[in-house]
Amino acid sequence: MIGRFVVDSKCDVVYADDLGVGEQFELGSYTVTEDEVLEFAGQWDPQSFHIDRESADEGYFGGLIASGVHTIAVCQRLSATTLYARWSVIAGSRMRDVNFLRPVRPGDVLTGNLLIEDVQRDGRGRALVTVATEILNGSGKQVLTSVTEMYVRCRPETD
Repeated sequence: MIGRFVVDSKCDVVYADDLGVGEQFELGSYTVTEDEVLEFAGQWDPQSFHIDRESADEGYFGGLIASGVHTIAVCQRLSATTLYARWSVIAGSRMRDVNFLRPVRPGDVLTGNLLIEDVQRDGRGRALVTVATEILNGSGKQVLTSVTEMYVRCRPETD
């Protein structure tokens, strides 16, 4: 059970009306591999501590670390596959208060939690849903926190 909803393939669509302020959800887990760290950073954030093992070993972090953008992508994947795939999401609106708190290293198993902070209906059949998300490493320490706003459809009116 995640929040009030059973997560399985038979789950009904979750509308903004179904989401309550203060409700918390677990986001599952994801293991970050060294090949993935190198590939992602090589494409999107080619800094030496992300793409060069020798340089990273001698650098500030004492080894390769994942790009912060990569960590955000993992957070999005966990959120999308665990929750948003069933929520009637229209689109994201804004991401703010992004904090990179600890490096993510190859082999880290990341888990996440999401808290609904606000649900503001706008009278147009949708609501702006604000969620706070945290991503934790295998030691249970936060590596990323963020706040995201997205538009979610309200339950369609029936005749």
